[in-house]
Amino acid sequence: MRAARLIKMVLLLQARPSMTGVELARELEVSERTVARDVLSLSEAGVPVYADRGRAGGYRLIGGYRTRLTGLGRSEAEALFLSGVPSALREMGLADAASAARLKVSAALLPELRDAATGVAQRFHLDAPAWYQEPETPALLPGIADAVWDDRRITARYRRKDTEVERELEPYGLVLKAGVWYLAARTERDFRVYRVDRFTAVALAERDRASGAEAAGERFTREASFDLPAFWAERAAQFARSILREEVVLRLSARGVRQLPYVTERAAAREAIARAQSAGGPDEQGRLTVTLPVESADVAYAQLLGLGPEGEILAPPGLRAQFAAAARRTAALYT
Repeated sequence: MRAARLIKMVLLLQARPSMTGVELARELEVSERTVARDVLSLSEAGVPVYADRGRAGGYRLIGGYRTRLTGLGRSEAEALFLSGVPSALREMGLADAASAARLKVSAALLPELRDAATGVAQRFHLDAPAWYQEPETPALLPGIADAVWDDRRITARYRRKDTEVERELEPYGLVLKAGVWYLAARTERDFRVYRVDRFTAVALAERDRASGAEAAGERFTREASFDLPAFWAERAAQFARSILREEVVLRLSARGVRQLPYVTERAAAREAIARAQSAGGPDEQGRLTVTLPVESADVAYAQLLGLGPEGEILAPPGLRAQFAAAARRTAALYT
């Protein structure tokens, strides 16, 4: 722990012309007294750290000294590519690795380029969670992330409705979608997607040594052709199509056509509009009749109410009756 702190101190001083004891203590999360002791230890070890006295004083490296400890480790290099997603790094337990990686990169840059990290941070930020949600970090996420980085098999218990199932998985990748974490993993048969917050227990997989299979926790061999972004895009599209099991026919005003993709499943809405426009387009009143795939009548009711008078439900009859009743109740409120 102390050795890592001393290395971090050298990297900090290498990246900046000078730092005060207060600044170093804050960066290293120690007291100023500990900073003074660490500086003394570095000097005794041959690192030329010089202390400037006085109100404007501080610590600096003498004579352009540069450490050779700026080589990136594997976990630091991997974490660096995620450094624009700080919340994701924290949840996967990689914040420290990312911090060390940024320091090493900064220390290796020319002085005139050392403000690059600040410039990037002021120009790009990813806010992963969806609006109006309070994201929660799954308790088992850091352990799963470790297995993903190390390519280690896991045995996991997974909550499926009212039951739990046990699976042996090869964890290929993690996806953060609208504040929810998903694991892409290979089973004995195929690749599947699991919600991380539904795992109830995760451990390194155990295999029988006598059978000649891999020992507990040994690494699996990844398929070289596996592409996580492409896999996720395909599965997300399949999922969106799979839940749209019913159809609603509705007549839309021009404004309703524009609003439909924002109140229901976007891809399905745009496809429905495109089909309707190619089949004949709007009627003489300027309204377009579309057949929209939906998850269920109840879901459609909740979503399509957002269209207000810009959409008229034509079928199924039961849903049309629900909208007619809702319209009467709404009119009564404003009478």
